[in-house]
Amino acid sequence: MAEARELVATLTRRGETVAAAESLTAGLVCATLAQVPGASAVLRGGLVVYATELKTALAGVDAQLLAEHGAVHPEVAAQLASGVRERCGATWGLGLTGVAGPDPQDGVAPGTVYVGLSGPGVNTVRELAETGDRDTIRTASVRAAFALLGEQLD
Repeated sequence: MAEARELVATLTRRGETVAAAESLTAGLVCATLAQVPGASAVLRGGLVVYATELKTALAGVDAQLLAEHGAVHPEVAAQLASGVRERCGATWGLGLTGVAGPDPQDGVAPGTVYVGLSGPGVNTVRELAETGDRDTIRTASVRAAFALLGEQLD
């Protein structure tokens, strides 16, 4: 994926690092970055927090937030991003949560995705409404995460 190569090159040039807390993508962000030669200079690590309780246990997402709003919520993405950034000691943290389908989750439609980004002076969340099958939605989510980070690095 060209976006991954560009991201690794830019982060390397800047001397910065990234980590990801992934729910619906289940490690695809980190795996995609790791395919790029030289990724070890920038990829600190990641958390696969597919199960809701792991979002709290591993990434520090507020349990009350999850109880009240479920796992697919913009603030969950924000807390995943800041939690993984802190836990992995990275310059940038990405947090992804959403519904890859084919069925809704907690009343949330497939294709609903939230991508959070935490970094120096930045805490933001982007909402996506993707279409297609599971693979398409998951791949689009990875691309959106890379784009969100890339915009901050330009």
